Amino acid sequence: MPETPDQLHPRFAQQARWTAAIRQRAFKQFGLESARRVLEVGSGTGAITTELQQGTGGTVVGLDRDRRSNAFAGGADAATCFVTGLAERLPFPPASFDLACCHFLLLWLDEPSVVLDEMRRVTAPGGAVLCLAEPDYGGRIDYPDSLAPLGRSQEASLRRQGAETRLGRRLRHLLHQAGLTHVETGVLGGEWQSATEARSDTESELEWQTLTGDLQGELPAEGQASLREDLLSARREGSHVLFVPTFYGWGTCPPVP
Repeated sequence: MPETPDQLHPRFAQQARWTAAIRQRAFKQFGLESARRVLEVGSGTGAITTELQQGTGGTVVGLDRDRRSNAFAGGADAATCFVTGLAERLPFPPASFDLACCHFLLLWLDEPSVVLDEMRRVTAPGGAVLCLAEPDYGGRIDYPDSLAPLGRSQEASLRRQGAETRLGRRLRHLLHQAGLTHVETGVLGGEWQSATEARSDTESELEWQTLTGDLQGELPAEGQASLREDLLSARREGSHVLFVPTFYGWGTCPPVP
């Protein structure tokens, strides 16, 4: 059964916390504070739009294809205009925005290049298109090695759900294909706290719920339970490492010829 927006929002908020540092850098670099109109494509439950609102005195628009998500987001963020529509056919005139961004979106699209072309179209010359987080599960690291089945099963399950799990490595090419200039891409770094400074129980439980949701149909319940015990043991002894390369990238819209 599909999850409801109120069930999905904690997961999206957690992802937003993971990538906060790169957004701060990007928004400062491209002048979010002075932007008059800002668009988030694939805004979901609004995990990013509140941050956009706090960073600009201009108008923020969130677009998502799911009406329920837009209703949920609008209930929590009345200052943002949430629009229901397709990323592949953005319902805005050319050069409508100073900045357009997306977050964990392109991997779920059949034609990410079409969406980037659309984001460029609705962004004014000199404005920026920002792709703030796109994972690449092909470079995933799990340690201890006994946890490797988690990574393999999660990637297989995500692919079955329609995700392009290795989109991250393609991001630089896609941004150039979209005709953007001054393209910059990179990978978010990883940090691991000591066992005595481990994440909260709530955060860990939310992460596990996300993982088991992704593993549906890939691992039986007993296999998941065994891997979870291995994971908790590794965390307690301070040996656990999980790294999924998460790419970011952006570019500037060139002047109209």
